[in-house]
Amino acid sequence: MTPAGFRVEGKKSDRMALVLTGDWTSRSLGRVPRHLANELRGRTLDAVDISELGRFDTAGALALVQAHSGALPRSGWTDRPEVERVVKVVEELERHVVDPPRQADPVSRFFSRVGRGVYDFAAEAWQSFGFLGELLMAVLRTLANPTKIRWAAWVSQADGAGLNAIPIVIITTFFIGAVVAFIGADLLTDFGAGVFAVQLIGVAVFREFAVVITAVLLAGRSASSFAAEIGSMKMNQEVDAMRVMGVDPFQALVIPRLAALLLMLPLLTFLGMVAGLVGGIVVTWTQLDLGPAFFLQRLVLDGYMPQHMLAGMVKAPIFAIVIAVIGCRQGMAVGGDVESLGKRVTGAVVQSIFAIIALDAVFAMLFMRIGL
Repeated sequence: MTPAGFRVEGKKSDRMALVLTGDWTSRSLGRVPRHLANELRGRTLDAVDISELGRFDTAGALALVQAHSGALPRSGWTDRPEVERVVKVVEELERHVVDPPRQADPVSRFFSRVGRGVYDFAAEAWQSFGFLGELLMAVLRTLANPTKIRWAAWVSQADGAGLNAIPIVIITTFFIGAVVAFIGADLLTDFGAGVFAVQLIGVAVFREFAVVITAVLLAGRSASSFAAEIGSMKMNQEVDAMRVMGVDPFQALVIPRLAALLLMLPLLTFLGMVAGLVGGIVVTWTQLDLGPAFFLQRLVLDGYMPQHMLAGMVKAPIFAIVIAVIGCRQGMAVGGDVESLGKRVTGAVVQSIFAIIALDAVFAMLFMRIGL
């Protein structure tokens, strides 16, 4: 390795030439760029002589371009065309640096974010419709040929998504029923109508809290699990391997999870109703001295239990479909990196909970219209 060097010829004549010597590489430049910049400050080169130049790389080209205030002369490069190409590329990049974009004003940034949000929402909706179409065709193929049903996967998913969730559902709905009973007993007793706390508990637990709380718990538990399981398989290219082997990923991965939630969410909702009632009974018994027999008599004989239980149970299969479809759809949309997996798992939970609340509002308006 020969150290880089230079000399300037013709300083007192009309033509000034720069002669490069040695190796102009990143390892051999040393302080030559600084000396060259001081030598050429305020001067213009007419030619560059590279007859004594050894090795050359982009570091040497950058030193030349930065040391000379104007464009480098085009003469003198014919003996080493590769050197000329490197110098041209570096000079082009150095002289024509794109100015950084101007910071947009707050109004433009706001509308830009709104536009991106609308576009992302439309793209997500379009992809979701495509996923629903593929799922519907897979369900029809399964119904047409029941021998393709993977019973082992169905049972395994039902156990993981439903049976293992029984304790948390029962405990949560028990305390929800107790809280509703505390609030109802406290407020209604002030008006001398404490006995109507029984109806309040029945309506709240049967119609809303049991099914909504159960669905939200499964949205956070099962939707995220579905997205993570299918997403990790997508990252490891296991889903592509299934397609290569002739296995339909929808029949192997999506339909068992959908069937498991369709079976288990109504069951968990019923258990949540029972647990919520038990919580309400405990509170009314201790606070209002209304025993379990009186509590159940008010619900059954006054017609509150069948009507409102039906209103709650009708929602359960719809919520189950929404949770399973959103969780599996987000899992199928995972890319090849861990960041995508995290975003899709979070999206599965958020979208599921949002869909549950929105559908519950739709059901409330529908039931009010039909008098249920």
